[in-house]
Amino acid sequence: MTEALQSFTESLPTALQWLGLILLGAIPFVESYLGSIIGVFAGVPPVIAIAAAVIGNVLSMLVFVLAAHGIRSRATRDRDPQELSPRRQKLKQRFDRYGVAGVSLLGQLVLASQLTSVALVSFGASRNAVIFWQTVSITLWGIACGLLAVGGINLFAGR
Repeated sequence: MTEALQSFTESLPTALQWLGLILLGAIPFVESYLGSIIGVFAGVPPVIAIAAAVIGNVLSMLVFVLAAHGIRSRATRDRDPQELSPRRQKLKQRFDRYGVAGVSLLGQLVLASQLTSVALVSFGASRNAVIFWQTVSITLWGIACGLLAVGGINLFAGR
């Protein structure tokens, strides 16, 4: 089955392989980590699979961060802070404890990067800091999962 999937993927034009993985990476909860794994298992060269999934995830995260920042700026102008729901309070405590870098790097274990980014911006974190640390996190997770997929293929293929 893997060989058939690889043959099919390799028969597609390179631009379509990139585009498909960019779109996969943009989907919350698929993101760079699953997008890179899917790409590697489909037979796309690992560098292309990882890069495309990361690009899609970063582009999607940017849309969410910029939208959240704009909404928060308008919503908090001339207003008192509102009480947080229990779920948002728990996330805020983690934000206060680990900062933007920690929540960005570890948040992928719990939430989609897009949702984590929106939460960070809504708590008042710097838009630029969120973008920087989420990009670092997305890249690291994409590389790590893509390399694990390559290792898994090599292990089971007996290479």
